Amino acid sequence: MNSPDTSETPVCSGKGCRDAAVWVLAWNNPKLHTPERRKTWLSCEEHREHLTHFLGARGFLKDVVKIDEWVQPEGSERPY
Repeated sequence: MNSPDTSETPVCSGKGCRDAAVWVLAWNNPKLHTPERRKTWLSCEEHREHLTHFLGARGFLKDVVKIDEWVQPEGSERPY
């Protein structure tokens, strides 16, 4: 399991939001990425539902996990 770097606090990926991230939203655009690849967005509590809906409506969302429980799949980018 990966833990956040103590020198850098992960922040929400919501537009203009600088709140601390609580969630990792793992996603994949099947037109661009191999099936096992996971891109990540981070989310605070307030933006989790909006970002989840945005990715889900496009068929990109693969998983939503608390940031302290995120296990980075091999070959995926680090979420923070």
